[in-house]
Amino acid sequence: MMRVLAIGGFLTALALFGMVEWLARREGSRIPTLGEVCAYVMRYEVGPVPVGRIGLFGFWWWLGWHFLAR
Repeated sequence: MMRVLAIGGFLTALALFGMVEWLARREGSRIPTLGEVCAYVMRYEVGPVPVGRIGLFGFWWWLGWHFLAR
C-alpha cells in the first residue's frame, strides 16, 4: 500500500514538473524554465565559494544515491 502511494506521489510530482516546464516554454511566459533556474542557482556565490554549484552537485549526488545506487 505504501509503495503504491509513494510511486503515485512521485508520478504526480513528475506530471506537475512537466506541466510547469511546458507552461514556462510558452510564448511570453514569465515562468522561468528549469535551465534558467539552474543557471541562476549556479551563479550564487558567497565570497570566493561557489555555493550554488556545490548545492546543485550535492542535490544530484543525493538524487543518484537514492534512485540509482543498488
